[in-house]
Amino acid sequence: MAQALVRWMQAQFVELDGVKVSYFAGVWAIFGHGNVAGMGEALAATDNRLPTFRAHNEQGMAHAAIAFAKASRRRRAMACTTSIGPGAINMVTAAALAHVNRLPVLFLPGDVYASRRPAPVLQQIESFEDATVSANDCFRPVSRWFDRITRPEQILDSLTQAMSILTDAATCGPVTLALCQDVQAEAFNYPEKFFAHRLWHTRRLRPDLVEIEDAAQAIRASQRPLIVAGGGVLYSGAEIMLAKLAERIGAPVAETQAGKGSLSWDHPQAVGSLGVTGTSAANRAASEADCVIAVGTRLQDFTTGSRMLFGKVCTFIQINAAAYDAGKHGALPVVGDAWEALQELLKALEGWRADQSWQDDNCKAVLEWNRAWEKATTPRTINLPSDGEVIGAVWRNAGENSVVVCAAGGLPGELHKLWRTSRPLGYHVEYGFSCMGYEIAAGLGVKMALPLRDVFVMVGDGSYLMLNSELATSIMLGHKIIVVLLDNHGFGCIHRLQKATGGRPFNNLLQDTIHENEANIDFVLHARGLGASAEKVAGITELEEALVRAKAALTSYVIVIDTDPSITTEAGGHWWDVAVAEVSERAEVKTARERYEQKLRGESQ
Repeated sequence: MAQALVRWMQAQFVELDGVKVSYFAGVWAIFGHGNVAGMGEALAATDNRLPTFRAHNEQGMAHAAIAFAKASRRRRAMACTTSIGPGAINMVTAAALAHVNRLPVLFLPGDVYASRRPAPVLQQIESFEDATVSANDCFRPVSRWFDRITRPEQILDSLTQAMSILTDAATCGPVTLALCQDVQAEAFNYPEKFFAHRLWHTRRLRPDLVEIEDAAQAIRASQRPLIVAGGGVLYSGAEIMLAKLAERIGAPVAETQAGKGSLSWDHPQAVGSLGVTGTSAANRAASEADCVIAVGTRLQDFTTGSRMLFGKVCTFIQINAAAYDAGKHGALPVVGDAWEALQELLKALEGWRADQSWQDDNCKAVLEWNRAWEKATTPRTINLPSDGEVIGAVWRNAGENSVVVCAAGGLPGELHKLWRTSRPLGYHVEYGFSCMGYEIAAGLGVKMALPLRDVFVMVGDGSYLMLNSELATSIMLGHKIIVVLLDNHGFGCIHRLQKATGGRPFNNLLQDTIHENEANIDFVLHARGLGASAEKVAGITELEEALVRAKAALTSYVIVIDTDPSITTEAGGHWWDVAVAEVSERAEVKTARERYEQKLRGESQ
């Protein structure tokens, strides 16, 4: 069965830029007793026609696979195979990340014996209520499709179903096929046609013209339209069509985390990032807009400022391949591919344009934001640098063809505001699940998908310590990444949130934790121990010099810099709904609660 599965994977193809390529770019594998004799034997026999990559951590290799798919605009994917038990469960966090971000990955964890002959086997979880449950049932809520293969012939249907989900814009996400370890090794007389080469085409769902007309009428009735570009724009490859619509109707374009890079940062219609981590220009436009055209976004709370960013009298139009997302916020839904829908809207809005004063106001707001950007990214000469100053230095040295990678903590917010993206796919920040530990593994996955682009991973010390082992994998595979490690000695982002909600400094910065010895972590020695080149710098001038050396290096390079955990960019941003304790003895918490209730009362008015 495992041999049949691997042979089938090799027969699945897609077309990219007129070239037929395998949909599965490879398989990440960490072998154990639950998959080495089945999947391991099958993969070893491919003679690298389906490459198998060895990782150091199951969650890390899954993150790399997911990042590869995102950097490939979801048009190619990878698979991940593990043994049963802890190896499999290590991938559940990554599965949730892929599910939230609508990204394709095929999980192939080993499972218990279908025959139950030697049960309970090593690493088997036994349920006292349900004999059919295994540890892999944890994948069910974080998979778009889940199946447990208990007979070898079941893959005949299950694999086709899996591929249909992986390649569909509306259902795209993680698929889990739990492979019972005895069934992996069982034989079946599979039909030859099962292994026939199949070419999967990107399905571009055309919108219903009635929905297009409804949307066009709403836009024509508006005076201050705003376009919100989400990840769906990039997955559709609709950047050009987005620019045409924005230019035609004179609408500003704000970007979500996933949609950043849909327009070049200096495009006349670009107003920057939106929401809690947004620019002042984009958030001003959102608060004054009377019609919001959301393209390929879930409009989650960071984008909408916990549903308080947009004006009270505002019409929402949601263009999305998934009907589930298109109806959110009571929007007028346009269910369809971003390219197709924007093209139809261009036709429907022929001759209409927003008032020139709306465009002039947005241009002025962008000029004001650019001054704030300069202030936030210009190095000071005293004290430790801020995240914004470090971002400015990396941006100045990265080059237009680079990719910045990040995930969790305070850095995604600062990057969303401050990183200037000139080309599509130049900004790769996972902020749907905001998963610490994604960064380095994701940098590897991005480099595998975009080998001709420099990849800069920006990561805090907290995330680095959570998951760093794929730095060694990047060196082993020859995929160079540059890691800029900002050491603020703890979880600085949550420390700031803790203070903002009235809490006392507690258990976030290392200095505020219970400890007998001071933490003295030598990140340079650690990175060198994993095989990377590494150095520590003091200040922005030394950082810029080190970045030149890192770009010239032949292998992965780590630069460590101490930063101030208390400084963030004051300009831009918006309130975020974080519930504050209603009962407390601390005056600071009571004050924070009063401010919180004032915001809530404003929301209900």
